[in-house]
Amino acid sequence: MGIWLNRSSIDGFILLGIFSHSQTDLVLFSVIMVIFTVALCGNVLLLFLIYIDPRLHKPMYFFLSQLSLMDLMLVCNITPKMAVNFLSGRNSISFVGCGIQIGFFVSLVGSEGLLLGLMSYDRYVAISHPLHYPVLMSQRVCFQIAGSSWAFGILDGIIQMVAAMSLPYCGSRNVDHFFCEVPALLKLACTDTSLFDTLLFACCVFMLLLPFSIIVASYAHILRAVLHMRSAQARKKALATCSSHLTAVSLFYGAAMFIYLRPRRYRAPSHDKVVSIFYTVLTPMLNPLIYSLRNQEVVGALRKGMGHCRIGSQH
Repeated sequence: MGIWLNRSSIDGFILLGIFSHSQTDLVLFSVIMVIFTVALCGNVLLLFLIYIDPRLHKPMYFFLSQLSLMDLMLVCNITPKMAVNFLSGRNSISFVGCGIQIGFFVSLVGSEGLLLGLMSYDRYVAISHPLHYPVLMSQRVCFQIAGSSWAFGILDGIIQMVAAMSLPYCGSRNVDHFFCEVPALLKLACTDTSLFDTLLFACCVFMLLLPFSIIVASYAHILRAVLHMRSAQARKKALATCSSHLTAVSLFYGAAMFIYLRPRRYRAPSHDKVVSIFYTVLTPMLNPLIYSLRNQEVVGALRKGMGHCRIGSQH
C-alpha cells in the first residue's frame, strides 16, 4: 500500500467516460441518474422490509438481502464517481482510487455471481426436497453459503486489484471507460500482459462458469421434479418460485460473460461501456423490482409497512 501511496502522488488516470456534453448525452446521463436513484431506493427498501417483517425471515429472503446489499454497494462504487466526473468536467482518478474501485467492483461482481449460483441450490431443495428443507437449508447452511460467496468474491477482487496495480503504466493515462475496469486498464500497461490475461481469464472462468454450472445442474433436477408432479397447479407454483431467480441470472450472466469471456480481438470499448452500464446500474435496479413485484410475500410486507406509516401519520 505504501508503494501505491507513493505512486498516487505522481500518477493517476483519466477516465474518458461514456458521455460528451451534447444534448442527447445530457438526456442519457439524466436517465442513468434516475436509474441509479431507483436502484438505491429499491435495494434499501427491500433490505428494510426483509429486516423488519418476520414473514420474510426465510432462507430465500436472507439470500435476497445479501444480493440487495451487493447491488447497493456496486452502484455506489461506480455511479457517484461517474456523475462527479461528468458534472465537474474533471475526469481524473488517483492511482489508489482506481485500485480501490477495481477491488470493490471485482469483489462485488464475483460475490454476486457466486450467490446467484448458490441460490439455485435453495430453489432445488425447496422444490425437490420440501420436507427436508428446514434441515438442508438451516441458518448455519445459509450463513455458510452467503459467507463463501463474499469470501471468494473478495479474494478474487484482491488478486485482480494487486495484479493490475502492480503493472507499470508508463505511457498514456487515458482509460477508455467510465470507471477503472481491468480489461480497459490493461491496454495502458507498457509491458507484456499475457500472463495477467491468462490469470484474469482463469479467475473469470472460475467465478462465472462454476456457479453457472451449479445453476444448470440445479435447474435440471428442478425440471425433472416438476415434470413428475401430478398437479398442474403444483407445477405452476414451482415454476413461479424459480422465474424471478432465472430472470436475475439471465441478466447478470449474459452481461458478465459478454464482457469477460470474449476473446480480446472481438472486444470494442464502445460495446464494453454499454454492457458495463447494464450490469453496474441497470441490473441493480431491476433485481429488487424482479423479486418484489412478482412476489406476494414481499408485496404484502410493503403494504403492511405502508399501512403502519399511514396509521403513524394520522396520530
